[in-house]
This record gives sequence, C-alpha cells and structure tokens, in this order.
Amino acid sequence: MTTEAASLPRKTSLIHSRLGSFLAVVPLTVWTVNHLWNNLAAFRGADAWQAAVTEYPHPIAQALTLVVVLLPLLLHTVWGVARLFSFKPNNLAYRNYGNLKYLLQRASAVGVLGFLGAHIWLAFLQPRLIQGHAEPFADIAREMHFHGPTLLVYLLGTLGVSYHVANGIQGFAMAWGLVTTERSMKKLEPVALGFFFLLLAMSWGAIYALYQAGASYGAA
Repeated sequence: MTTEAASLPRKTSLIHSRLGSFLAVVPLTVWTVNHLWNNLAAFRGADAWQAAVTEYPHPIAQALTLVVVLLPLLLHTVWGVARLFSFKPNNLAYRNYGNLKYLLQRASAVGVLGFLGAHIWLAFLQPRLIQGHAEPFADIAREMHFHGPTLLVYLLGTLGVSYHVANGIQGFAMAWGLVTTERSMKKLEPVALGFFFLLLAMSWGAIYALYQAGASYGAA
C-alpha cells in the first residue's frame, strides 16, 4: 500500500470527526441555548411559556426546526453511537483530569441519548401526533411538581446535556484546530466550565419555574 493510499482512511476519519463535532456544536448548541432561554418564560406564566416554547409563527418555521435540529441530532447520534463501540476506557492506567473528562463525556452521551429520546417524544411528538396539539403548560408543570421521577429525570438529564455540550466545545475547538497548544487549551478550560454552569443554571432555573407553577394545578 502506498503512502498516499494509506493516508486516505486517515483523511476520511478526520472528515468524519470534524463533521460530527460540527453537527454537535453549531446547530445543536445554538438550539439548546435558545430552547433553554425560551423555557425560562415559565417565570412569566403559562401563556408566555406556551408562546415561547410550543408556538411557531408559521408552519414553515416548525418544519425548519425539524430539519435544523432533528436531522443534525440524528446524524450526531449515529456518529456518537459508532464512537461508543470503539471506546476503550483506560482511566485506571492514566488517572488524569483530561482522561476523566473524556470518560464522563462518553458516559453522559448515553444518558443524554435516553433523556432526549424520551423528552422529544413525550414533550414534542406525542402531543402533536396523537393528541393533536402542543404540550400544555399545565401538564408539564404539574408533572414537575407532583411526580418525583419526572423532576429527577429532568434534573439529571439537563445536567448531562449541559456537561456534554460544554465539554463538546473543547472537542470542537481541538478538532478544528482552534486551539493547538497546551497553553491555549488551559485558557479554554474556564470558558467551557463557565458555559457548563450557565447552561445548568438556565436548565434548573426553568425547571424551578415549572415546579413552582405546578403547585397551582393540583395533583392529577
């Protein structure tokens, strides 16, 4: 095999890695931040939350959301699952911070996959496809307040999402050559950590608002 031929698989792997990181960071991170911001409308009441989270100004906007969000999410999921099968942890041999973060990134991916699958189906697809309308504010608020497992799943699920997205930014920066030295990576670390806490604060803030509102609806 020639050197040129041998380099082809490496180039293909690099392209796949960059494509996977792009789909993880660009459309999905932007949508995650926007979705969390919209959910903070729960502090302003049911009408504000319904308008921000469940209503679309035009059917085209809803279709565009499906394409821009669900398609990259599906592609990133396939890419991520393929990487999980090749994942071989060596944390016992190399007990360093970077290796721990890599392990947590893969572990969080599994949890996030289950959480997003359930969330997309129960909060988005099922109400629209089966019930014929968007999820009512009263339903999710009541579940948050009176159903402990739902509250726990959302707390842990959003924790996993926050970590996976924030840590994925570092992977994206390295994969695309935005940081190439140990010094630049150290400078990026507090930025990613700050972004993690920002996402987590937005997530748990929205959950708190829904939990508080749920008390007024009573147990189902």
